Order: sequence, then C-alpha cells, then structure tokens
Amino acid sequence: MKSDNNPHPEKDQPRSASRYFFYLIPLVVFILLVWLFFKGLGLDPSKVPSPLVDKPLPAFQLESLKDPGKMIGSDLLKGKVSLVNVWASWCPSCRQEHAELVQIARESGVQVIGFNWKDERAAALEMLHRFGDPYAMVFYDPNNQVGIDLGVYGAPETFIVDPNGIIRHKRIGPIDRKVWEEEMLPVIQQYGPTK
Repeated sequence: MKSDNNPHPEKDQPRSASRYFFYLIPLVVFILLVWLFFKGLGLDPSKVPSPLVDKPLPAFQLESLKDPGKMIGSDLLKGKVSLVNVWASWCPSCRQEHAELVQIARESGVQVIGFNWKDERAAALEMLHRFGDPYAMVFYDPNNQVGIDLGVYGAPETFIVDPNGIIRHKRIGPIDRKVWEEEMLPVIQQYGPTK
C-alpha cells in the first residue's frame, strides 16, 4: 500500500523549483533574441565600422580581370587617391550603382579601381562590356583570396584609399549621386585633387 504521508516533504520543493527554472531559461533566451532582432532592424548596415580605416591597405597581388595571367598589385594604387569598388556581376546593387561609377570615373578625375569578388570572369567581362567600364584596372578575386583580408563580406563595398595607400573610408552598399556628393567626395577632396 502506498502511503500519502511523505516523511520528507522538503525534498519535493527543490525539484519543483528547479523544474520551473529549467522551463524559464528558454523563455528568457527567446525574449532576448527577439529583442536583439528588433534592435538590429533599426541599424543601418552601411554604418558598420571597419577596423581597416586609417590603416594601410593590405599588400596583395591578384590576377587582372581584363588581362588573364597578368598579376597586378595593391602597390599600383599609391600616388593618387583611389576609389576601390568591390563588385560582382551577380550582385543587383552593383548593377544599380554601376552607371554612377561610370559617371564618377568620367567626371571626377578620381582613379576608380575595380575589385571583382566571387565572380565568374566571363560574366564580369560581359557586365563591363554591356554597361561600360569605369575601372582603370580590375583585380580578380574569384575565391575571396584577398577579400577576406579587406574585411569584405558583401558587395558592393567601396574603399577610399589615399595616395600613401591608407584606407580613409569604407562604404557598404551602393553609391548613388547623393552618397557620392555627401559622403564620398568630401573624403576624397581631403586627400587629393579632383577635376
């Protein structure tokens, strides 16, 4: 026969409290994740700080997109202000900004350098043929060999590199006329002449 009299009722108390605590942990974690999600929705992804700003552009050599087999290096950027644009033919935002880059290259006197990232050579060359080629040269990085050193995690991203090879600004997202005039051009004018 089972007795209803428990000689040690205090042993049941901690087990019951720990059971509630066990169920409370996932609820608290869920609430924190929801809060972080909604907080993140209010952030501007183009404002992500780069640890490379005000530091030298990492030295690298990559194959030229336009001249297969020819190696070109980051040392070619020294001597003038450069706008280094990370792009890919598969990237809709890159296509969106492309006409603006063509205009910037034509009108500003700034050296515009392409950094073709995680792309197929034929598709990238076709895009330049079809929409115009704003680039003085294009580094080809199909396997993210150098992109990772630059902290690239998406396209388009654009760096302003001064004549001494120092990264002065990083823009995440497409460049339009407003971004060019209000964000990029003032930085460029600090470090070199424009037309």
